Amino acid sequence: MMPIEPVALSFGAALLLGLGYGSGPCNIACLPYLGPVFAATGGGIQGAWRTLLPFTMGRLSGYTLLGGLAGGLGLLIEDWLASPWVHWLLGAATLMVGLSILVRRNQSTCTAACGQTASVTLETGPGEPATSTRQKMLPGGLYLMGFGMALNPCAPLMTVVLASATSASMISGISLGAGFALGAVFVPTIVFAFGVAHFGQQIRHHLSRHRIALENTSIALLMMTGAATALGWITP
Repeated sequence: MMPIEPVALSFGAALLLGLGYGSGPCNIACLPYLGPVFAATGGGIQGAWRTLLPFTMGRLSGYTLLGGLAGGLGLLIEDWLASPWVHWLLGAATLMVGLSILVRRNQSTCTAACGQTASVTLETGPGEPATSTRQKMLPGGLYLMGFGMALNPCAPLMTVVLASATSASMISGISLGAGFALGAVFVPTIVFAFGVAHFGQQIRHHLSRHRIALENTSIALLMMTGAATALGWITP
């Protein structure tokens, strides 16, 4: 086996690598996971942050952690990323998001059907802990989804990982991972906040008579995507 040549990167170079990745392949990779969420939840541009904030924070955390671990542990991190558990994490997070949307939709339907009494019971009665847990499921699932997306290797990320390992410094690795993360999330955040979120809102508006069917289809797509990812059939 030929020896691996050391790679040196600056924070700015890692940032540019992230921008290049985020401007193209990343948007395509994120669409099957975030697209159904926007179609199911709506909210448009103003409500896009509820979906994008936890997802983006997950990606930022994931890339930064990878850089730090690579700087501290060396090339062992590449073997770690190749293990099946990375797919399992992203698949499970996607399933969690689909289930949380389903639970919230059913809860909202029940509240509207049962009237104010049911609403008061859900908010102040014995079921309050369960309601609080349900409300945390969606942002928690989106955070794990973003974290799982960050752990899926790609050529630019592997360059950053190798450079972090070459530096043999956890602090340097964290800096490179954070630089790549900021670049990688910048363009997708704009595209999904102003493009996909608006498109999802328009779909819900024009198909308002079929809202339940649209939400069910979106949830089903998330479930299938999550299962296929966990099984390794889909690689972001």
